[in-house]
Amino acid sequence: MSTVDDIDADSPDPAVPFVGALSHTHTDPLGDPFLRTRFARPAKPSAFLRRQRLVDHLGEALRAPLTLINGPAGSGKTLLATDWADEVGTPLAWLTFDGTDSPPGVFWAYVLQALRAGGAPVSDAVGTPADASHVDHRLLSGLAAELNERDRPVTLVLDDYHRVTDTKIAEQLEFVLHHAGPGLRLVLITRTEPVLPLHRYRAAGVLTEIRSAELAFTPEEAAALLRLHGLDLPVQAARNLVERTRGWAAGLSLSALAAKENHDPELYLKEFEADCSTVGDFLLAEVLNGQTPQTQDFLLRVSILERFCPDLADALTRRVDAEPILASLNGANAFVERLGHSWYQLHPLFRAILRTHLRVRLPGQEPELHRRAAEWLRRHGFLAEALAHSTAAGDWDSAAGALVEDLAIGRLFTGPGADDLTQLFSDMEPEARSPATDLVRAARDLARHDIDHARASLRHAEQHLPDDAAARLSCALLDALAARLTGSPPDVERAAETAAGLKREVPARLLDKHPEFDALLMAHVGSTLLWAGRFEDARAVLTGVAGMAGGVSTASAREEALAHLALLDYLNGWTARAEHKALEAVPDTERPGAPQPSGAAIGRLVLAAVAVDRDELERARDLLDQADHLSRDSRDPVVAAGRALVEARLLLAQGRVRAAVEAADPAVDASVACPWAATHEMLVAATAHLTEGRADRAAEELAAVPGDQPVWAVQAATLQLAARGPEAALDLLGTVRTEGRSGPAVTVRAVLVRARAAEAEGDTALARKLVAQALLDARRERLRRPFLDSGAWLRPLLATAPLRDLAAGWLRPVPPLGEKEQAPPLVAVELSAREHDVLARVARMMSTEEIAEDLCLSVNTVKTHLKSIYRKLAVSRRAEAVHRARELRML
Repeated sequence: MSTVDDIDADSPDPAVPFVGALSHTHTDPLGDPFLRTRFARPAKPSAFLRRQRLVDHLGEALRAPLTLINGPAGSGKTLLATDWADEVGTPLAWLTFDGTDSPPGVFWAYVLQALRAGGAPVSDAVGTPADASHVDHRLLSGLAAELNERDRPVTLVLDDYHRVTDTKIAEQLEFVLHHAGPGLRLVLITRTEPVLPLHRYRAAGVLTEIRSAELAFTPEEAAALLRLHGLDLPVQAARNLVERTRGWAAGLSLSALAAKENHDPELYLKEFEADCSTVGDFLLAEVLNGQTPQTQDFLLRVSILERFCPDLADALTRRVDAEPILASLNGANAFVERLGHSWYQLHPLFRAILRTHLRVRLPGQEPELHRRAAEWLRRHGFLAEALAHSTAAGDWDSAAGALVEDLAIGRLFTGPGADDLTQLFSDMEPEARSPATDLVRAARDLARHDIDHARASLRHAEQHLPDDAAARLSCALLDALAARLTGSPPDVERAAETAAGLKREVPARLLDKHPEFDALLMAHVGSTLLWAGRFEDARAVLTGVAGMAGGVSTASAREEALAHLALLDYLNGWTARAEHKALEAVPDTERPGAPQPSGAAIGRLVLAAVAVDRDELERARDLLDQADHLSRDSRDPVVAAGRALVEARLLLAQGRVRAAVEAADPAVDASVACPWAATHEMLVAATAHLTEGRADRAAEELAAVPGDQPVWAVQAATLQLAARGPEAALDLLGTVRTEGRSGPAVTVRAVLVRARAAEAEGDTALARKLVAQALLDARRERLRRPFLDSGAWLRPLLATAPLRDLAAGWLRPVPPLGEKEQAPPLVAVELSAREHDVLARVARMMSTEEIAEDLCLSVNTVKTHLKSIYRKLAVSRRAEAVHRARELRML
C-alpha cells in the first residue's frame, strides 16, 4: 500500500484515492497531522442506487462557479456528490469537515492540502497558514490568482460544510471564489444555509442548487432501492413508504435493512414504528441529541401537534422564542419543515420519535399540552384541530361543547372530515354526560342508524339544554334526522319549523360558516316527504338542496338530494332523467369506515330499476348488490322501500313471482305508511294471483290501487287486461291523466294497453299505429320491459312491417309460441375512435396514467374520455364499462 511520501505529484493514479504530491508540511498550523480520510471520497454502499436525474442536474456544477447541495442528515447528499464525482475526473479536490470547529488557519491549510491531494497543487509562492486563528490576505490573493490562471478549472467539494461556523471563513471563501474566476468550481454539501451571498449567484444564474425536495426519493426510485436490498415489492408499497418517510434516503435504507430480517417485509414496511427501529436511533443521534437542552424540550412539547406556528408553539411551551428556534431548525434541515405562512410541521418519523421521548422525559404532561393546544386552536378558529386535541386530552365536555357551540354538529354527517370527526368521538366515555356530549352521542348513533340509543340521548339532552340557540338548533337537526329514519313527516316538519325560528337567534356568521346545516335539514325533510308520497312537495325541497352552494361541506347532502330526485323521476316514469341524476349522485369512490350516505345506495337502486326496465337483468343484479353493500346497516325507510321495489321487479322479470311477492314488502317500522311502497306491493300481489290463475283475487287487489298516481294506475290497467279484459283496463285508464308529468315508462305502457284493447276489438290498424307510437317513445330510452311483459298478442304485430323495423337493433324480438328466444340484438352505442382506444386499454386493466402514456395523451384528457364512455354506456365504473361493452360486442 502506498504511503503519503510514495505519491508522485506529476503522475496521478486514478486508482489511488489521493492524487498528486502532498506538501512537505505534514501538519496543520496547530501541529496536528493532516487526516488523510478527510480528503477521501466516501465509498458507495453495495445497495447504492444511481439516480440519473440528480446526477444530470449536478452536472451543471461544471458550468457554474457555485453548487449547493443542501438537505437534512441522511438525505443522500454526499453519496450523490460521490457518484457524480466519479465521472468528473481530475482535478477534483474533496474535503470533509469533522465535528471540530476549524479556525481560519486550519481551514485553509486543509483546503490547500485537499487541492494537492486532488491533483491541483498550488505553488510555494502561495505559502501555507502559519497561524491557526489567522490567514494572511496575501495567501488568499495568491491562491485566487493561481486558480484563475489555470487552463483546467479545479472542482473543490467541501462536504459537511455546515460544521464550518466561523463567518470570517465564509467571507474568505467568497473572496477566493469570486477572484478565482473560471479556475474554481466550488461544491458545498451542507445541512444549513451557508453564509454566502447566494442571492447574487442566483440572480446571475450561476448557482446550481439541489435541495431537500429534489433529494427525496420518488416511489419508483424507492421501489428500485428496495430491490437492491433484496425486497421485490410493488410500487404501491414503495409509495406508501415514501409517504411515511417523505422520501428520506436514510429512512428508506434503514427500514429496508430492518425489513429484510422480518418474515413479512411488506407488512413490516407498512406498519413499522420509527421509534422502535434503527431509523429512530439515527434520528436521535443525528438530529435530536445535537440540539441544546432548551431546543430539545421545545421539540418534545410541539411534537403533539400536526402543524404549528410560532404563536401556537409559544402558547404550548409557555415561552416567547419559538420564532427564532423554528427558523433556525428549518434552516438547519433539522426535520422541521416549513409549510408556508409561518406554519411548520415535523417530519413524521421525527415526530414519532419525539412523541415517544416526550412520554419518557415529561411523563404526564401530554394531557395538559393537548388542552393548551386546543384552547389556542379554538380561539383562532381551527375547530377540527382543536377537537382533536381536546379528545386526545380526554376532555369530552370541552370537545363536544366546542362542536355544538360552533353549530358544527352536521360535520359528523357530511364533509371531507366526517369520518375523522366521528372517529374522534368514538371513544367518548359514558361518564361524559353534559347536554353537548349527549347531542354528540346522539349524532354519532344516528350516523350509525342506531335510532333507539340516539333517541335516548336526545331526550336526555333536551331535558338539560342550556338557553343557547346553537345547542337547540343542533338538537332540532338531530330530531329531523330521527324523524326521517322513522318515517314521520309531522315530526320532521315540526323539527324544521323549530329550526326556522331558532336560526333567527343564531349569529349569521355561524350559519354562513356551516352551509351543511341547512342542506342536511332540508334533505331530511325532502326524504320524509318522498316517503309519505307527497312527491311535488318533496321535489321542491330536494331541488333546493341539490342546487345549494357550500362546496365539499354540502356534497353528501347534495348527492342525497340528487338521488332522491332520481327516484322521484323514476316513480314518474322518466327513466333517462332518473338515470342521469342517479349517475350524478353516485360518487366515484366510497368513503371507507363510516356508513355511506343514503344517496349512494338510492342512486344505485335507481340505476338498477332503470336496468330492469331495459331488460339488462345482470346489470340490475350487480347494482342491487352494490346498493345492499352500501346500505347493509341502514334503517332509512326510503332505501328499504326502493330496494323492495327494484328487487321485486327484477324477480318478476326473471319469472320468480312468489319470490317477488316476498321481496315487495319493505318491512319498515315507520310512523306513517309509504303509499307508493304499499301500492307497489299490491301490484306485485295482483301479478302473483294472475300468474296462479286467481283473476278475481287479482281484481280485488287492483281495485285498491289509487288512481291519483299515473305510474301505478297504468300498471294496474296493464294487469286488468289479464284480470278483467280490455274494457276494465280502459275504464281504469280513462281516470288517469298521463300527460305532462308522466314519462315514457308510464305513457308507453298506457299506449300498449290501448293497443291491446284495439286489437281485441279487431281494429288492427289502430293497434299497429299505437304500437308504433309506443316503439318510438320507448326506443329513445331503450325501454324493453313494457313490450316483454305485454304478452303473446304483441308478437304477431312486431313481426310485421314497419313495426319490425322500429324494433330492430334495440328490442328483443318475441318469438312465436314454442320457439326458443334468440339473443337480443345489441343497442347501438356510438363511441369515437379515441374512446374506443381508451376502452380497449381499460379492458386490458391499464391504469389511467398508463393509458395516457400509451396514447400520448394527458391524464386529464383520458379522464374526460372515460367520463364520456361511462355516460354513453350508462355505467359508473371501469369494470361495468368493460362488462357492458362486451355485452354490446364492442370489445
